[in-house]
Amino acid sequence: MREERGQLQGDQTFSEAIDFFGAISGDVRVIDGGKVYVRGAIYGDLTVEHGGRVHIYGNVSGTLTVLQGAKVIVSGIIGTDAINDGGRLYIDGAAKILGKVRQYAGETKIDKFAQVRD
Repeated sequence: MREERGQLQGDQTFSEAIDFFGAISGDVRVIDGGKVYVRGAIYGDLTVEHGGRVHIYGNVSGTLTVLQGAKVIVSGIIGTDAINDGGRLYIDGAAKILGKVRQYAGETKIDKFAQVRD
């Protein structure tokens, strides 16, 4: 697994295993083969596609979208909505979702200690 630190400008696409510390000012896509640990901040939306895996420890200021075949664990903060459109989404007890959790398809589990807007 590669470790990435620092500031990244613009939209990013990840297709490999990355432990990310730092900030991204733009939208992020994690595609097939991508396994990302977000320990910093994403100042945009995060979309996880089929085959992508993400664990969010830090902050995503925009919307989280989990597509069919993707897996996401949220332990940090999502600034707007968390949308499950066919993948697996787990929101653990340390998470805070400032928008709503929307499930259109897939499997969504929310820990009873998670802070989620009704």
